[in-house]
Amino acid sequence: MKIKVIASTKVGYILPKEDAVDFSGKSAGICYLPDTVETLFAEPSEKTQKRANGNIKSGHHSVFGHPTYNLCLEGIPKILAMILNNEKVYNTSEKSARYTHMEPSPQEKELYEKWIGVFKEQILAKYPDFDEKRAKKLAQENARYLISVFTPATIMEYTVDFRQLNYIINFAKDYIEKGGDDDFSVKVKEVFKEFLKAMPDLEIEGLDARVKGRSFSLFAKRKSRNEEFGENYCTTYLASFAQLAQAQRHRTLSYEMTLLDKAQYYIPPIIRNTELEKEWLKDISSLEKFFPQGMLVQVNERGTIENFVLKCAERLCGSAQLEIMEQTQKTMAKYMEATEDQEELHNYLLPYSKGARCTFPGWKCDSPCIFGGKNAMHRVI
Repeated sequence: MKIKVIASTKVGYILPKEDAVDFSGKSAGICYLPDTVETLFAEPSEKTQKRANGNIKSGHHSVFGHPTYNLCLEGIPKILAMILNNEKVYNTSEKSARYTHMEPSPQEKELYEKWIGVFKEQILAKYPDFDEKRAKKLAQENARYLISVFTPATIMEYTVDFRQLNYIINFAKDYIEKGGDDDFSVKVKEVFKEFLKAMPDLEIEGLDARVKGRSFSLFAKRKSRNEEFGENYCTTYLASFAQLAQAQRHRTLSYEMTLLDKAQYYIPPIIRNTELEKEWLKDISSLEKFFPQGMLVQVNERGTIENFVLKCAERLCGSAQLEIMEQTQKTMAKYMEATEDQEELHNYLLPYSKGARCTFPGWKCDSPCIFGGKNAMHRVI
C-alpha cells in the first residue's frame, strides 16, 4: 500500500471554483481509472470539464465533495449556525454562548444583564464553595436563554465540501421562495438573504439537490412521529433552542424541530418553584417576538441504540449543559422501560443507566467535574 497527499488545505488560499470543478472532474475519473492517477491528473482540462459537466447533469455529485472550503462567518445569528450544523457534513468551531459574554439588542441586553446578576447570587447561595469566576460563567450560561436565536452574535469557522456548500446555497434559495409566512419563517428568510448576499461566488449551476428532493433537515416535514425503542429509537420531547444546538453535535443522530402553537419556555432548575420562576417567565415571555434561545420547540430525535449510548457518554456528565443532561436521562429511562422484555438490549443499556458517565464501565475521567459522580445527576446548575 502507498498513501500520498494529492490535495490539502492551505491557510490564506482561496480555491477558485473553476479549480474545484476541475479537481472534482479528475476525482470522477478515478472511478473508471484506465491508467495511473498521475496520468489522470495530467489529462487535458477540456476532458476533465466534460466529465465534470456529465456528473453535474446526471446527479452523481459525490465527486464534488472532495474539494473543501474553510469559511469564517462573523456576526451570524444562532439559528443560522443551527441550520448549517444540522446538515452533518461539516466541521465547525463556534463561539460559545455558554461561557462568553453576549452583546444583544438593548431590550435583550437589559434582561440578560439583570439575570446574570440574579443567577450568580442564586448559584453562590446554593453552592458556596464555587468561586466568583465559576459562578459568573454558569450565570451567563443560564442568562443566555434570554438571547434571541436571531441575534447576530456568533462567529464560527465552517469547513464544508464543495458539493455540500452548493447544496446549502440552493437550500437557502428554495426556503426563501417556498418557506412559510409565519413570523419565524419570515425572519429565517431574511437571514438566508443576508447569507446569500455575503457568500463568496462559489456556486455552480446545476450542482444542487433539487433532483433528490432534499432541503434543510432541521425543519420537520411531519409534526408527529410514533415513539419506539429497540435496535433503533425515535422519541419526541420539548427542548429549548439552546439544548437543540447542543444535541446537534451528535451527528450520528437525527434531529428535527417544530415550533409550538403557543410559546413555552425553559425554566432553569435553580429557580424552579420559587418566586423567581414567575419573574423569569414574565421577562422571557416579553421577548417572544425575538425568539429567545430559552423558547421551547418540539424536537424529534432518532438513531441507533449504540449511538444513543455514545450520546450518554457525552451528556450524562456534571460538565454537560444541564438541560441536555436531564433530557438524556429521561430518554434513557424511557429506553430502559421499553426494553424490559428485550433482554439483550436492556442489558446492553443497563451499565449506562446508573448515573453519570464516570460510573460507566471502563470510564476514566481526565478532568473531573466539581460535582463528582454522586451529585452530577442531581445538580440544579
